[in-house]
Amino acid sequence: MISSFVTRDGSRWMPKYLSAIDGATCIGCGRCFKVCSREVMHLHGIDDVGEILRPFDGEEDDFGGELNRMIMVVDFRGRCIGCGACARVCPRDCQTHVAADILAA
Repeated sequence: MISSFVTRDGSRWMPKYLSAIDGATCIGCGRCFKVCSREVMHLHGIDDVGEILRPFDGEEDDFGGELNRMIMVVDFRGRCIGCGACARVCPRDCQTHVAADILAA
């Protein structure tokens, strides 16, 4: 079981890993993606019935006319290092983070 880590100044720190993003709350602003150095999440399109479409691939991408809105989706959970940068910039608090000791159980 992992209890915590120690930072360079001796402070205890427990990483909290991104495990999910609430698609109903996410506004697809991309702030979390911009601060993530590990490419844990990516923008995906959502159609009119709420189905998640493929990842967004550029400015001109309209998903064949099916696009209703954009949301961020966690694509690679294992890449997360638990730094919490994404949570600090999210304006909607739509992310779920899990402590390292919970993952070890």
